[in-house]
Amino acid sequence: MGRGDGSGRIVSADGADDTGAGILHVDMDAFYASVEVLDDPSLTGKPIIVGSPEGRGVVSSASYEARRFGVRSAMPVSQALRLCPTAVVVMPHFDRYTELSRRVMEIFRDFTPLVEPLSIDEAFLDVRGARRLWGSPTQIARMLRARVLEETGLTCSVGAAATKHVAKMASTISKPDGLLVVPEAETLAFLAARPVRALWGVGPKAAEALESRGIRTVADVLASPRHILDRALGPAMGERVWQLSHGLDAREVQTEHVEKSIGHEETFSVDIADTRVLHVELRRLADRVGVRLRRHGVESATVAIKVRFSDFTTLSRSRTLAEPTAVGQRIGEAAIELFDGIPRPLPVRLIGVRAEKLRTAAGPLGLWDDDEEWRAVEDALDGAAERFGRGAVTRAALLGPRRDGGSLPSHPLPSGE
Repeated sequence: MGRGDGSGRIVSADGADDTGAGILHVDMDAFYASVEVLDDPSLTGKPIIVGSPEGRGVVSSASYEARRFGVRSAMPVSQALRLCPTAVVVMPHFDRYTELSRRVMEIFRDFTPLVEPLSIDEAFLDVRGARRLWGSPTQIARMLRARVLEETGLTCSVGAAATKHVAKMASTISKPDGLLVVPEAETLAFLAARPVRALWGVGPKAAEALESRGIRTVADVLASPRHILDRALGPAMGERVWQLSHGLDAREVQTEHVEKSIGHEETFSVDIADTRVLHVELRRLADRVGVRLRRHGVESATVAIKVRFSDFTTLSRSRTLAEPTAVGQRIGEAAIELFDGIPRPLPVRLIGVRAEKLRTAAGPLGLWDDDEEWRAVEDALDGAAERFGRGAVTRAALLGPRRDGGSLPSHPLPSGE
């Protein structure tokens, strides 16, 4: 979810100039929370936190009423409740979110085949070729918003601009339930007024590096010599910030999405110090990663893990495999090797496994396949899961040892995150 709480919202008036603004960014408003209100109207107008209310659940989404208290995604639910004690905590219903996401994306594709989903609740649309059929970008955006509301009961915000970057910024500023159009000729004026933190890809550390040099707005970036940006951010990031600040973004809408990475992580309800238990959890997560790799027809060349200790210290490690794989057994072995190489002064709060540097699956390339038996086992597990549901059949190694405190449900991580 975005960080905005709806304050400072800017929208375009009827009849606004949309010359050259053929790229739309459509973002559902507080998607998870809005779906919960849709399914339970008694929640309307209340501050809502979507997440597990027990133990160490984290915030998956929050309504705008809760965001105004400072509640943000990925924040521990306990902290969110301290900020907003009157909030209603609702368990997430991911199947329902996926169902509505599919319906929304179908609506987008009714207007143009050039749709690039960014996540479950947002997408870019290239409507430059749809003018004859549907009208101007503004007209298309208004019709699209009306259809989403009529057919799903949910609102969305739309930014229209000449580039993907500016369209995304515009949709964020128009939230919730708004439309902001930035004609191509006004791109630089629009950008100049924005804080550097609003630039796509500028995180807290990069923003602090710029702000410490007095560069707080895009206008400040435009007035700064290029070498100042390079010194603050490094040459690559300096170039990126310079280009985005000048409205330069040559990226086209990509209709074929290529996953950058696939991962799962799990937060324990009680800190875990037992290495055997943690090994089992790594294998469990690796198997789930393997299932998703095979489902997408890709293999991973690199395995990465994330470990968060009880004091919230977080470490990441990765290694490149001898050969790319989609075999959960091989991913699990690599994850355990990485994990065993990390000093562990404290019990573990969270653990994650991620497959990176993905490529189209090519299968074994040698004269023999070291993973042949494991491939057969995992193919059988995939078949059983398809027929009887996930967890109906599993490896014996994953049945123990038991975790004393259990864990919160693990969820897939979005690609590229």
